[in-house]
Amino acid sequence: MRSIWNGAISFGLVSIPIKLVNATESHSISFRQIHTEDNGRIRYRKVCEVEDREVGQAEIGKGYEDADGTIIPITDEDLSHLPLPTARTIEIVAFVPADRIDPLQMDAAYYLAAGGAPAAKPYTLLREALKRSNKVAIAKYALRGRERLGMLRVVGEAIAMHGLLWPDEVRAPEGVAPDVDVTIRDQELDLADALMDTLGEVDLADLHDEYREALEEVIAAKASGGVLPEAPEPAAGGKVLDLMAALESSVRAARESRAEPAGGGAEVRPLPRRQTAPKQTGGKKSTSTAKKTAAKKTASARKSTSKATQGAKKTSAAKSTAKSTAKKAPAKKTASRKRSA
Repeated sequence: MRSIWNGAISFGLVSIPIKLVNATESHSISFRQIHTEDNGRIRYRKVCEVEDREVGQAEIGKGYEDADGTIIPITDEDLSHLPLPTARTIEIVAFVPADRIDPLQMDAAYYLAAGGAPAAKPYTLLREALKRSNKVAIAKYALRGRERLGMLRVVGEAIAMHGLLWPDEVRAPEGVAPDVDVTIRDQELDLADALMDTLGEVDLADLHDEYREALEEVIAAKASGGVLPEAPEPAAGGKVLDLMAALESSVRAARESRAEPAGGGAEVRPLPRRQTAPKQTGGKKSTSTAKKTAAKKTASARKSTSKATQGAKKTSAAKSTAKSTAKKAPAKKTASRKRSA
């Protein structure tokens, strides 16, 4: 890979010669401007306003336009005298946890390649120190005419640097969030959670640019004089009137798309819904409790039956005693009458 900048990493008193290499590349398809009458290329010509003639790249330099319109020429020699320690040095100023970096600050990404055999030892030392500390290095460097902020981290066995925006370059999200009061129900959050769980995770390596692929098909068809591919029907738009119904449909569709053939399918679980009704007990403990309750009721019923039986017996015995007493009473009266006669 071709380096775009040569310099050194300043790590305390350690200096590590490095080469800056682009870590990303664009695969997007670009178009040329053409004359629609004859497909002729439309080009931009650089013309000097003073001489009113086209000039070549070798004649073009840099200049700063002052407030009154005066142009102040700035040469590469002038830029080499910038009073900056970061003109040819990536100066590490701090080491911080990675989660301290706001992703909004992330900019271009680069690889830092060791600049020759002498740089191998300090390069490896910095890499291993970053690995063991689980931190990233915050650095300042100058590139393309301005000082920049960067973050160094380990990627595989290499050190990568992400350009960072300065904190004052990140705008606050004022006026972005809805300014109306919205109430979110627990059932809606439950369905949103279920949808997130159903969609699950994805290997980013499996994702690809479908727009570019479709564009390549159109270009290939045009070049060969073939039939252009048909565009799919546009998705139905409109407002979502029932959020719960939309969430339930989304969960159902996601589960159907993630379902696999029988024998190795994904497990589909019911939607977790919060219920306000009292929970029902189950399992061995609840069965045991039910048995104990039934036993108590049976025992209580038996006691009641026993008491009723005993009461009935006592009542019957009392009646028998009363009858016997009633029979004996007249006999005693007859005997006393005979004695008195």
